[in-house]
Amino acid sequence: MAGGLVKYRHLSRKSSHRNALLRNLVTSLIEHESISTTWHKAKEAQRLAEKMITLGKKNTEASKRQALKFFFRPNEMLPKLFGPLRERYLDRPGGYTRVLRIEPMKEDQAASAVLELVDGPKDMRFALTAKTIAAVRGKGHEINDMTAANIAKVTRYRRNPDEDLEAMVQQFERLAAEGDEGVEEVKKKRVYPENERSR
Repeated sequence: MAGGLVKYRHLSRKSSHRNALLRNLVTSLIEHESISTTWHKAKEAQRLAEKMITLGKKNTEASKRQALKFFFRPNEMLPKLFGPLRERYLDRPGGYTRVLRIEPMKEDQAASAVLELVDGPKDMRFALTAKTIAAVRGKGHEINDMTAANIAKVTRYRRNPDEDLEAMVQQFERLAAEGDEGVEEVKKKRVYPENERSR
């Protein structure tokens, strides 16, 4: 029946291709802790990444066998999943990943996003909160309620929240003193090849 309820995004692929794509995305996420892709792929990969981290937190033989079947490179991924990531998210009840929309990366203007693991070294919201604190301190203002709520949110489940946040704030203050905005020029990737001129 056309127009029925869809339980997941098919991503215009047959099931074997879709599963391979999502397994690849989750493997890259576990390896690099932050990946850029299209928004729809990120939302689908987020579901599987949450399940994999939950398996890592269980740390049983059955969960290790399931993770072993999932990853394409299990010898590299399992020690990280059942080691540092398990320890990082042991007290967190859920929400191990975050999807943030970004400017379209390719010239076909497909909706793009960043899929990242929270509370890690590449946590974008943590960095943006630290940058906001540095800017507020530089102007001599006090921290408002929204920034205070963001501070509480990003430091809630971290191991050393105050030290990490202060170190990043000082890093942004040093960059501001040097006059470096820390922003690189984004270059769009070509999707379609250049057409050769006929004349």
